[in-house]
Amino acid sequence: MKIFSFFIVSFFLFSNNAISQINPVKWDYTAKKINNEEFELTFTATIDNGWNIYSQHTDPSGPVPTSINFEENTNIEIIGEAIETGKKKEAFDELFGVKVIKFAGEVVFTQKVKATGGANEIKGYLEYMSCDDEKCLPPKEVAFNIALK
Repeated sequence: MKIFSFFIVSFFLFSNNAISQINPVKWDYTAKKINNEEFELTFTATIDNGWNIYSQHTDPSGPVPTSINFEENTNIEIIGEAIETGKKKEAFDELFGVKVIKFAGEVVFTQKVKATGGANEIKGYLEYMSCDDEKCLPPKEVAFNIALK
């Protein structure tokens, strides 16, 4: 019985570790100067085949929507809402029981900001959830620090 219990515990530890090693989404961040104070931030998610991430606007009772979270900075003003572009699919999802909006392949989130008072960088984190046809990974946070030049 002890050997069986050891086997079961080991299985769950190793399988949980294997799932945590899966990373189907790679992020890239850039800033493009629009004028003396305004910048266009671009957050690009490259998503492995068969995987998806969710829109900022998906039903909140479903999967965790993608969000861009900025560190508070009195010299940075967020202008409007981030625009998302990519291969979008809207459909009822059996797993979550709600209509979801998801992206596959690549999705770009574009956010305008205004930098004053000598602000030369913007920090924060992205939060997102990725799923394939069989499983969802726990929500993940990815920190970013973008130079404003």
